[in-house]
Amino acid sequence: MSEAILIFSPYGSPIKTFTYRTKRQFHWILQVLCVSCALLGVVTIYYNKHLNGKPHLTSWHGVLGAGTVWVTILQSLAALPLLYHSLAKGWSLAKLKQYHAATGTLTYLLGSVSLVLGLSSAWFTASVNGSTWYLIALCPVLCAFYMITQIKAGYSSKKRL
Repeated sequence: MSEAILIFSPYGSPIKTFTYRTKRQFHWILQVLCVSCALLGVVTIYYNKHLNGKPHLTSWHGVLGAGTVWVTILQSLAALPLLYHSLAKGWSLAKLKQYHAATGTLTYLLGSVSLVLGLSSAWFTASVNGSTWYLIALCPVLCAFYMITQIKAGYSSKKRL
């Protein structure tokens, strides 16, 4: 998901010299892979818990993670009018891009919070000692701030709609 967002950044993308149309296609492909991996992860977790007779959605990480997967799917479906302009009835594409960027930022933040909550699980805290946990938890936090900065920079230079 991070690279799919950074494709549009002039600073963080290996394909920064490509056309906007090509970047949009890469973004779309990476997001489809992201959603596919998220769904595969949910199915794997569900099946594993089912095999071991464990209850589902018992932690904040599980609840927020499942919610984040749903929000990611909805965010991806809501982006279809950006790919197929005939679906954007009554909406300007510029306004749709702004909403997509804003809701994508919130979706990324949900995923980051879910990841940090996963780091707070009993298993992970028993596996990682002391300050190492804080260093690991700092990674998704810093990534989230960087993503917000990149998205904000991409839209602050454009005129307000």
